[in-house]
Amino acid sequence: MKSLQVLETEIARINERNKRVEMDKAWETSVTRRVFISISTYLLISVFMMALGVEKPFISAIIPAVAYLISTLSLGVVKSWWMRKQR
Repeated sequence: MKSLQVLETEIARINERNKRVEMDKAWETSVTRRVFISISTYLLISVFMMALGVEKPFISAIIPAVAYLISTLSLGVVKSWWMRKQR
Protein backbone atom coordinates (compact mmCIF):
# COMPACT_ATOMS: atom_id res chain seq x y z
CA MET A 1 0.00 0.00 0.00
CA LYS A 2 1.24 3.48 -0.83
CA SER A 3 2.28 5.80 1.93
CA LEU A 4 0.29 8.90 2.75
CA GLN A 5 3.10 11.15 1.50
CA VAL A 6 3.21 9.37 -1.88
CA LEU A 7 -0.56 9.72 -2.24
CA GLU A 8 -0.40 13.41 -1.34
CA THR A 9 2.33 13.93 -3.95
CA GLU A 10 0.25 12.14 -6.60
CA ILE A 11 -2.81 14.22 -5.73
CA ALA A 12 -0.74 17.41 -5.97
CA ARG A 13 0.50 16.36 -9.44
CA ILE A 14 -3.04 15.58 -10.55
CA ASN A 15 -4.25 18.96 -9.29
CA GLU A 16 -1.43 20.73 -11.17
CA ARG A 17 -2.29 18.83 -14.35
CA ASN A 18 -5.97 19.70 -13.93
CA LYS A 19 -5.10 23.40 -13.62
CA ARG A 20 -3.04 23.23 -16.84
CA VAL A 21 -5.87 21.44 -18.66
CA GLU A 22 -8.40 24.00 -17.42
CA MET A 23 -6.16 26.85 -18.59
CA ASP A 24 -5.75 25.20 -22.00
CA LYS A 25 -9.53 24.86 -22.29
CA ALA A 26 -10.01 28.48 -21.20
CA TRP A 27 -7.49 29.62 -23.84
CA GLU A 28 -9.21 27.60 -26.58
CA THR A 29 -12.51 29.38 -25.94
CA SER A 30 -11.14 32.82 -25.00
CA VAL A 31 -12.08 36.01 -26.76
CA THR A 32 -8.39 36.98 -26.81
CA ARG A 33 -7.53 33.90 -28.88
CA ARG A 34 -10.40 34.46 -31.29
CA VAL A 35 -9.52 38.12 -31.82
CA PHE A 36 -5.82 37.31 -32.26
CA ILE A 37 -6.55 34.63 -34.87
CA SER A 38 -9.02 36.92 -36.66
CA ILE A 39 -6.50 39.76 -36.84
CA SER A 40 -3.74 37.40 -37.95
CA THR A 41 -6.03 35.95 -40.61
CA TYR A 42 -6.95 39.43 -41.82
CA LEU A 43 -3.32 40.54 -42.06
CA LEU A 44 -2.13 37.36 -43.76
CA ILE A 45 -4.97 37.35 -46.29
CA SER A 46 -4.42 41.08 -46.96
CA VAL A 47 -0.77 40.48 -47.79
CA PHE A 48 -1.68 37.46 -49.92
CA MET A 49 -4.32 39.44 -51.84
CA MET A 50 -1.93 42.35 -52.34
CA ALA A 51 0.65 39.94 -53.78
CA LEU A 52 -2.01 38.59 -56.14
CA GLY A 53 -2.98 42.10 -57.20
CA VAL A 54 -6.56 41.84 -55.94
CA GLU A 55 -8.45 45.11 -56.08
CA LYS A 56 -9.17 46.47 -52.57
CA PRO A 57 -7.31 43.71 -50.69
CA PHE A 58 -7.92 45.26 -47.26
CA ILE A 59 -11.68 45.21 -47.73
CA SER A 60 -11.69 41.76 -49.33
CA ALA A 61 -9.63 40.32 -46.47
CA ILE A 62 -12.39 41.16 -43.99
CA ILE A 63 -14.53 38.29 -45.32
CA PRO A 64 -12.35 35.35 -44.13
CA ALA A 65 -11.64 37.03 -40.78
CA VAL A 66 -15.35 37.61 -40.12
CA ALA A 67 -16.16 34.10 -41.34
CA TYR A 68 -13.74 32.71 -38.78
CA LEU A 69 -15.36 34.71 -35.98
CA ILE A 70 -18.85 33.62 -37.00
CA SER A 71 -17.77 29.99 -37.18
CA THR A 72 -16.27 30.08 -33.68
CA LEU A 73 -19.33 31.79 -32.24
CA SER A 74 -21.63 29.17 -33.71
CA LEU A 75 -19.53 26.27 -32.41
CA GLY A 76 -20.92 26.67 -28.90
CA VAL A 77 -24.46 26.22 -30.19
CA VAL A 78 -23.48 23.23 -32.32
CA LYS A 79 -21.56 21.67 -29.41
CA SER A 80 -24.57 22.02 -27.10
CA TRP A 81 -26.84 20.44 -29.69
CA TRP A 82 -24.39 17.60 -30.28
CA MET A 83 -24.01 16.91 -26.55
CA ARG A 84 -27.79 16.72 -26.11
CA LYS A 85 -27.98 14.20 -28.97
CA GLN A 86 -25.25 12.02 -27.41
CA ARG A 87 -27.18 11.42 -24.19
